[in-house]
Amino acid sequence: MNAPTPQATAAASTAETLRAALAGLLDGLPPRQATQAVERLIANYRGRTPTDAPILRDRADVAAYAAYRMPATFEAVRGALGALADAAPEGWAPGSHVDVGGGTGAATWAVAATWAGERPVTVLDWAEPALALGRELAGAAPQLRGVRWQRSRIGSALAIESADLVTVSYVLGELTEADRRSVVDAAADAAEQAVVVIEPGTPDGYRRVIEARDRLIAAGYRIAAPCPHSAACPIEPGTDWCHFSARVSRSSLHRQVKGGSLAYEDEKFSYVAAVRFGPDPAPTRIVRRPQIRKGQVLLDLCEPDEALRRRTVTKRHGPLYRAARDADWGDAWPPPSAE
Repeated sequence: MNAPTPQATAAASTAETLRAALAGLLDGLPPRQATQAVERLIANYRGRTPTDAPILRDRADVAAYAAYRMPATFEAVRGALGALADAAPEGWAPGSHVDVGGGTGAATWAVAATWAGERPVTVLDWAEPALALGRELAGAAPQLRGVRWQRSRIGSALAIESADLVTVSYVLGELTEADRRSVVDAAADAAEQAVVVIEPGTPDGYRRVIEARDRLIAAGYRIAAPCPHSAACPIEPGTDWCHFSARVSRSSLHRQVKGGSLAYEDEKFSYVAAVRFGPDPAPTRIVRRPQIRKGQVLLDLCEPDEALRRRTVTKRHGPLYRAARDADWGDAWPPPSAE
């Protein structure tokens, strides 16, 4: 078995540091109060949210919700950023980062887990309690101690300073249609090299990602991931949606709120990574969980000719078959080692 790369080791260390920091958030907060806070916040997020009224009201709200949701957001964003890193030129890393609507900073941690080293980072969010807790959590990671946490209304008046990378994660669903357009356009104007948009892996989340994708292409960007092309998405509107999955370790708070005993859950997310440089996108992308049958693997692929196709890989394909058995939802296909 191959030894983990230095970057993989650093990523695992960053993820463990985040888990440890989150574990201490609920000290002193009664379990019932934490559970009630999370249940109320979930109900609010599923409703209609005014863009000028932060849902996270105080530290107890933020602590409970961060402990519950931040690991999933971190893993989803890390999945999207990993696909961007794979499509970028060898050795590329963002020299600076702005996280729009970043709250407690899950995307900032995900960037640190994807690319080693320190960089200027600004987190923009309307909720001061979220920013304060994000600052507190970042104190556990030396590479994040210089992050600037800035209160800013996320909407039509949003001003974003120039940065190599701009992330917009799990925020567009909280905005009006006009504000969504404004935020994506502001991100496109501010990013020197890349914009990454991540939303929940629901039909509505996918629709918001596609809208953002179209605006980024119109602004001159090229798609690095997940698509193998920058042409129109081949999914017929209303028939399906493109999304992926990230595995998340479940905390005791997850089990309190959701019930059940599994040690993990799968976070579904949709995303687009768009760049100003020439990307090397996946030859094709696996867009559903591979189906492993006796002697064969069925792969649902998004292909560069703007089509969705199912490919069957059998034992007679040799190394390709072995690679297919190890392939995962969201992976590029075929892997370089099997070509």
